[in-house]
Amino acid sequence: MGEKGNTRELILETASRLFQIQGYYGTGLNQIIAESNTPKGSLYYYFPNGKEELAIEAIKYTEHVLLQKTKDILLSANDPITAFQLHINEIAADFEKKESIHGMPIGLIASETASTCEPIRKTCLVTFEKWQAVYAEKLIESGFPAEEAADLSILINSMIEGAIVLCLTKQSGKPMRIVAEKLPKLLSLEK
Repeated sequence: MGEKGNTRELILETASRLFQIQGYYGTGLNQIIAESNTPKGSLYYYFPNGKEELAIEAIKYTEHVLLQKTKDILLSANDPITAFQLHINEIAADFEKKESIHGMPIGLIASETASTCEPIRKTCLVTFEKWQAVYAEKLIESGFPAEEAADLSILINSMIEGAIVLCLTKQSGKPMRIVAEKLPKLLSLEK
């Protein structure tokens, strides 16, 4: 990747991290420029429509990184319960390393812009739907009917997003580990 690609990537990485921690409205473009150590002109070169465009691209960047990681973990086990427990416990482990607690992948930006910025809301919706599609695919491969798998994927995603909020609040991975521990009851009853 050339220097230009590195600069764009650096801006996206920095913006993604700051949006996860501080949210959309709590993060300024000057902070992104300062923390990414990139020239102001680069931000407007790559994101000529400003902060909203940058936020949308940062959400897509986060989606890409986390979606691949999620797919890899879910593919690592044939049994859906084991696969989802591995996935959820991996998230919990991040909350048990103080230096790696970054915030909510897109939950914060989704909640604060849902009624104020339609393009960002739609991007968050698509991202959540892609994560749910990965969950549903794993469930369908494991014998769940498609409609039930789709509903369960929403439920699993909701439990994970809710547990992320609790983990951040408690500064502990315990809420996520409880989700992982109780998930077998949900999946074994539903199949």
